[in-house]
Amino acid sequence: MRLPLQRRAICGLLVVVLTGLVRSLAGQTPDARGRLSAEGARALSEHRYADAERAYEALRDLSSGVAEVHASLGFVYFQQGKFTLAVPSLRQAIALKPSLPNASVLLAMSLSELGQFEEAVPGLEQAFRQSSDKALRRAAGLQLQRAYTGLERHADAVGVALQLTGLYRDDPEILYHASRLYANFAFLTLRSLAQVAPDSLWVHLAAGEANESLGIDDAALKEYRAVVAIDSKRPGIHFRLGRVLLARAGRVAGTTGAESEALKEFAQELENDPTNANSAYEIAEIHRKAGDLREARTFFETALVHYPDFEDALVGLGRTLIALEQPKLAIPHLNRAIQLNAESEVAYYHLAQAHRALGDTSAQEKALATFEQLRNAAEHTSATKTFARPEVTKQKLDPAAAGKSLR
Repeated sequence: MRLPLQRRAICGLLVVVLTGLVRSLAGQTPDARGRLSAEGARALSEHRYADAERAYEALRDLSSGVAEVHASLGFVYFQQGKFTLAVPSLRQAIALKPSLPNASVLLAMSLSELGQFEEAVPGLEQAFRQSSDKALRRAAGLQLQRAYTGLERHADAVGVALQLTGLYRDDPEILYHASRLYANFAFLTLRSLAQVAPDSLWVHLAAGEANESLGIDDAALKEYRAVVAIDSKRPGIHFRLGRVLLARAGRVAGTTGAESEALKEFAQELENDPTNANSAYEIAEIHRKAGDLREARTFFETALVHYPDFEDALVGLGRTLIALEQPKLAIPHLNRAIQLNAESEVAYYHLAQAHRALGDTSAQEKALATFEQLRNAAEHTSATKTFARPEVTKQKLDPAAAGKSLR
């Protein structure tokens, strides 16, 4: 997988160093050499690389023993994508002056651009691991990802991506290349799995999860049922089946019996593993929506026994207790949900309901004011924050309740 990189962004830091060096040369050389040096430096600073190339090529003919001239010419070639010309110029610069700043890094980048990854890697690794310059380290890291990928050292490429995303958390180019590397590594790993064990439980499980994530429900069900055929007590498999059945019911109009079938899968998961809080929660939520509040309460409480900080289960239990006319018991659960997620509109809404049922107008108004503040903020942002347990059915306001005034 080739990772296209922006050369100007990569090497912008180098032009400052090399231009400064060549400007110093301008003050030390007479006549044509001084004029060409000044022309090249000016063209470099204005990003007129073709003009800089002509000036430095002429200067090279007059000052072939000056390392800075070869380095600057190599930089100009690099910026124009003339990597086959950049490499010999940079090699000559380093031969004349091994201590020349950043020339070895630029040479490694040029080699990487030419696909000569084996030779490029040592220089890129050194710059990435040892440089204190953030811009230079970023540039070297991006090229090192490319080189490792070209050498099929995919795990090493992912390792660099993890380091880069930690160092440059808000850099869109870093995040873009990291996402491609992660996806590629996942694909290659799954392909290896299919080659090593094509009929295994693990292949069907991976395929099921991939199809589920893409919303291809029938294919996901087929793969998950293949897992059940191999191992009916595989932890989590009946829960996954139940989740896909619920998702399909929500996406496909006219789907009948899917919710009942999902309920059976969740119950089977609980039978296999009584500590599976997710399955207990889904059973509770199905009962709550059906109006079977006592069963809903039982299963919400079961989920919380095994996972006390299950935010959605806390909200579900709280709203169920309110519906059972036990608002005083609901308040601690809703408050705990808010401690876990201070931006839960649903928790604040039902907390206001509970206080209203108890006649506590002050507490009701406070909870409702926060609810309205959160709702107004949500309407003015496109970012959706997802908190714990995204793989379960999220607690949402009932459409009728959302538009009803609590005042």
